[in-house]
Amino acid sequence: MSCSAASPGASTASNQADRSHGADSRSGWHRLQSPDSWKMLEEDAMFRMQLPEQLAPTWKMLLLSDGSVTRHLQLLTGQHIEVDCLEMESIGSSTEGLPEGSHAIEGPRVQRQVLLRLPKHPGNGAGPEKGQALVYATSWWNEDTVSEYLQDKRLPIWASLSAARTELYRDVQALYHGTSPFLDRQFGEEGPFWGRQYFFWHNDKPLTLIYEVFSPSLQRLLGPALQ
Repeated sequence: MSCSAASPGASTASNQADRSHGADSRSGWHRLQSPDSWKMLEEDAMFRMQLPEQLAPTWKMLLLSDGSVTRHLQLLTGQHIEVDCLEMESIGSSTEGLPEGSHAIEGPRVQRQVLLRLPKHPGNGAGPEKGQALVYATSWWNEDTVSEYLQDKRLPIWASLSAARTELYRDVQALYHGTSPFLDRQFGEEGPFWGRQYFFWHNDKPLTLIYEVFSPSLQRLLGPALQ
């Protein structure tokens, strides 16, 4: 399933190349390696604060917010955020290699990988270069319903769902702090990185499972992640 169409198809050659550098060999997405992790219920995250004590309040807001990541990035940077879709591919019904909780998304599933970037800027001659990557995200959807919610695969998830006025509840399940050679290259910054995993719920059912990782470059806007 391509990034710009709703019909099944092969992933791009560039994505296949990326898979050979740090991806999970069973499913092709890029989880953080050897992460510290904090699993939680919503009330734990909000009130009992079972989180690393040294995590700065600004980063707690980013990691635990139930608002749009794309909108947060646009407010922080003052720039339009673009979606660089690396993959949108049917992966069948097996949950091998997928994150804990992925069974809650009914199979067969579609796996979508994107980078959220600052706008493209002119290069040194041969056309535009890609803007700086700020967030990496992988999401898993039911194959039979994904096109209903992501009609334009190039848009951020929140933009697509907001345009359809889809009522959602974001349920943060876990925070992660770990490394990734793939994201070292994509972000242009060395880890460790902060990430999170959450569900979007719609009509009392999990609509999609999302795994997001944030670039350390955001510390220039939010301050250091650790106090």
